[in-house]
Amino acid sequence: MFLMRVSLPDVPGSLGAVATAMGSVGADILAVEIVEKHEGAAIDDFVVGLPPDGLPDALISVCQGLGGVTVEWISRYPEGGGLQSDLETLERMTTDPEHAAETLVSSAPAVFRSQWAVLVSVLADGRAVATYSTPMAPDLDTDHLKELAPFDETHRLDLPGDWLPGYGDSVGVVSPLGEGQAIVIGRLGGPTYLDSEVARLRHLARLA
Repeated sequence: MFLMRVSLPDVPGSLGAVATAMGSVGADILAVEIVEKHEGAAIDDFVVGLPPDGLPDALISVCQGLGGVTVEWISRYPEGGGLQSDLETLERMTTDPEHAAETLVSSAPAVFRSQWAVLVSVLADGRAVATYSTPMAPDLDTDHLKELAPFDETHRLDLPGDWLPGYGDSVGVVSPLGEGQAIVIGRLGGPTYLDSEVARLRHLARLA
């Protein structure tokens, strides 16, 4: 299975044309979500299954052979994975409000197509510590967290390949979670988080 982010013209028939192209190489579309629309283009995320002999390169080529279509990003995706929505996350946070921050952190990799998420607490002396994280999250000590500050405003991160051993070039977003807490989400190798994704994270953080 693969997760693909595709930019396509925001006109009737474009999504159908992409779906037909994917089907021509044996791809099975398991889920699709419109991520953003702007300036005549739509950006959609697809969860796609390929047959055992299917190649992601063929999938990319057939999509990009369509006028105005660009594959922004493709990566392997867990078998049985879906596209978890903001509303599902909000429902989980509402069910257990005392742990809303931890719920958002645990849901963020699926909701924002990311590899990891970390809950950060800022202590009275100004030091930041990681208090909760997802399984693939880096082990962030105080010095590493300084590189991700500030934690009281929403902002993107562009982390160079040497920022942490084993993680390489990464992008991320920091968003405050009320008094003295923040969530950090990250992707290995990109792509950069879209404005709509940053706004959605900010909104869910405020609700948490």
